[in-house]
Amino acid sequence: MRSLNEPIRDWRRRRVWIVGASTGIGASLAHALLRAGARVALTARSAAALEEIARAAPDDVLVLPADVTDAKGLRRAHDQLMARWEGIDLVIWNAGTYTPMRAHEFDLDAALHTLDTNLTAVYNGLSVALPTLIRQRQGGIALVASVAGYRGLPRSLAYGPSKAALHNLAESLYMDLHPLGVSTYLINPGFVRTRLVARNDFHMPALIDPDQASAHILEGLAAGRFEIHFPSRFTRALKLLRLLPYRAYFALVRSYTGSDAAPAQRAHDALR
Repeated sequence: MRSLNEPIRDWRRRRVWIVGASTGIGASLAHALLRAGARVALTARSAAALEEIARAAPDDVLVLPADVTDAKGLRRAHDQLMARWEGIDLVIWNAGTYTPMRAHEFDLDAALHTLDTNLTAVYNGLSVALPTLIRQRQGGIALVASVAGYRGLPRSLAYGPSKAALHNLAESLYMDLHPLGVSTYLINPGFVRTRLVARNDFHMPALIDPDQASAHILEGLAAGRFEIHFPSRFTRALKLLRLLPYRAYFALVRSYTGSDAAPAQRAHDALR
């Protein structure tokens, strides 16, 4: 079957902008792409972390610090990139945050921060990247979402909805951009060993390292897939769960995660 997107197999001299590049998957992708011969622009809040990555290949790296929640700062980064490269072959949007949250411990400020970072900021990026990609009529954009966006999960009151929105957004972008020659990739990792998932206090099945995650992503880009999900032994099971009716889904998730009314009841009793 024909690939849904342009397969990317040769990275030599390709211009790749990684947003959310300072740690974890973003940093690992930067190193992997530099080894493959790409030119890489790095954006995140920490200039020092980006400079550390740039030391690996200073001639092929642009360091463009910016806060993704600052639309003007992102535009400045984009304009600096265009002044040097005059185009973009791929934008990888990896910026995001995660705070475990359940209904009985709801924190409005934390929820809004999650939505602002994981979703609203993506639109900040689209506002600068889309005109360039559409004008070029080539290139692509890859949104790093999560399997947490497949269906509702415990401890995911803000994170899950922010990632589910990216699934819908990527599908809408594909419909509009594909006829224009621009590719859209939706990246759905499972559990990846990063500073964010270190906040979890439960067993994380099929946990992988950032280098393994970046290898899966490059494999998916090489195949031209729309959705790149990994590790498959975990993500395929979650995809099957999406097919279950609610009664069966809720019962199965509760039995596997130990999510029940007890924590909420204890919190309620403590407030009485």
